[in-house]
Amino acid sequence: MASPQKKTLLYRLLKWRYRNISNKNFILILSIFIGFTAGLISLLLKNITHLIQVVLESDIISWQTSFYFIIPVIGLLMVYIFTKFIIKKDVKSAIPLILYSLSKKDGVIKRINGYLPLILAPITVGFGGSVGLLGPAIGSGSTLSSDISNLFKLDTKTRFLLIGCAAAGAISAVFKSPLAGLVFAVEVFSLDLTLTSLLPLLFASVSSIITSYFFLGDEVLFRFDVLEKFDIYDTPFYIILGIGTAFASIYFTKMYFGILHFFDRFSKKIHRLLIGGLAIGIMLYFIPPLYGEGLGFINDLLHGDHITAIGKSPFDHMTDNIWIVIALLAGITVFKAVAMTATFAAGGSGGIIIPTMVMGSALGNVVSKVINNLGIGFQVSEANFTLLGMAGLIAGVLHAPLTSIFLIAEITSSYELFVPLMITTAISFIISKNKIEHNIYTRELAEQGDLLTHDKDQTVLTLMNLGDCIETNFISVKSNFTLKQLLSEAVAKSNRNLFPVIDEMDHLIGIVKLDDIRDIMFDITLYHKTTVEMLMSTTTTIIVFEEDDAKTVMKKFQDTGVWNLPVIKDGKYHGFISKSKLLTSYRRKLINFTR
Repeated sequence: MASPQKKTLLYRLLKWRYRNISNKNFILILSIFIGFTAGLISLLLKNITHLIQVVLESDIISWQTSFYFIIPVIGLLMVYIFTKFIIKKDVKSAIPLILYSLSKKDGVIKRINGYLPLILAPITVGFGGSVGLLGPAIGSGSTLSSDISNLFKLDTKTRFLLIGCAAAGAISAVFKSPLAGLVFAVEVFSLDLTLTSLLPLLFASVSSIITSYFFLGDEVLFRFDVLEKFDIYDTPFYIILGIGTAFASIYFTKMYFGILHFFDRFSKKIHRLLIGGLAIGIMLYFIPPLYGEGLGFINDLLHGDHITAIGKSPFDHMTDNIWIVIALLAGITVFKAVAMTATFAAGGSGGIIIPTMVMGSALGNVVSKVINNLGIGFQVSEANFTLLGMAGLIAGVLHAPLTSIFLIAEITSSYELFVPLMITTAISFIISKNKIEHNIYTRELAEQGDLLTHDKDQTVLTLMNLGDCIETNFISVKSNFTLKQLLSEAVAKSNRNLFPVIDEMDHLIGIVKLDDIRDIMFDITLYHKTTVEMLMSTTTTIIVFEEDDAKTVMKKFQDTGVWNLPVIKDGKYHGFISKSKLLTSYRRKLINFTR
């Protein structure tokens, strides 16, 4: 609890802010600060991970390659010990956690969940876990945005916007791509792109890039210039790549949930750790590029050095054959999704964006090499197809086609590939979206009815809290009550026209409506002859508090035409929700969300 002195200081700060800074300008100031901190967080994660890898790689060189598979187990064991015995909290994936907090927690993120990846992600990735650092950077920046919003008593919509600023800032700092960061916040977090939201997102992106330039100078993640421009005769190959990345995206998503489901069979986390860690180690032994994020692998492919990209493996003596090289790159395409998911299932912490790009770069390079070596008289740019493969996988796996287009365009500092990017990403997105409606981030939330979308009506219904609509000031009665008891103990003491009938275990067994007894309530000859059981009517439509959301309840009111529906919580009668109360709550939430 904050001390009285701190509370007074905060009160003075808030008072000064309200008097001297308009809400619009204050949000812009906060967006700049959040962009700056998101950039710092991204750089911090990158540098800690790089330090761990440098230390380990210097030792690995002196070891036999056969011991390579031990490293991921050590890293995952460190994460396991830290989470089980020190903080006693499970690791949660950053972006799904953010999306859940947006839909059900008004954007409030628990600090332990947001800041924990700052420690666990570098350990996981540094020790060979095949995941990325971008997701944890977005998660930590979003948690900071949530904390700042709580500190300054900002409304829910502003909190959402600042969380989007953190995501835009993290992506901008990592890739030095402000537009991609802005579009990612809009596509993935379902923010409305209006003038009110555009400026803060841009300010956050720019301040984050400035932070990156200040600490890293001109260093960029991918240094590449497009040398071969768009050729109309290559269009069929772009279509083929789009179809290929679509099916690879579907494979990626299904493999992700399939492996997680397989690991759910093991009740003990230590068993998951050992199996996952050993599986990752074995894959690293045969396919070294699966180690860590894999950004170096992408850079090597972009510069045409597939031998360095593949690394030292048991197949070194066979890499003079281009088809063996193609097979090895195809293996990376296939096993990157497996290694990434095994890392998560074993308890590791990280993100999926960079692994998606690694898988896409390998696939794009494979397609280009196959075209160039089939002897059909066509030659395509392997570097360009590497970039297009990355874009196709991002569009298909994350369902974020615009993000993928602007990201690759900004990475190359050129719009020469804009038409091929649109062809590849559009095909990949359409096919994968039709096959798998929701991406990795949103599937579980969508199944629970907790997913925010660009549909304002759907979003408002998702944001509504049914608990706020429940009315409990109804007097309940027993089925053995006489008409006289009903009138004296319920009707006379209530201003409601409904009376729930419950049994000894508080289970709802019926409802007595005032309109149904109005004709007999003054007939004293029936006072002792008539019981509640004779007067009550059963209800076939109820609201189950643990299962139904606002959208479901709205549909129940529409289907039944009634004005009140009983609420059952933990199997027992809890109260009623009225249509008028629900619509009032919806209207208020809509006003707050769209103003």
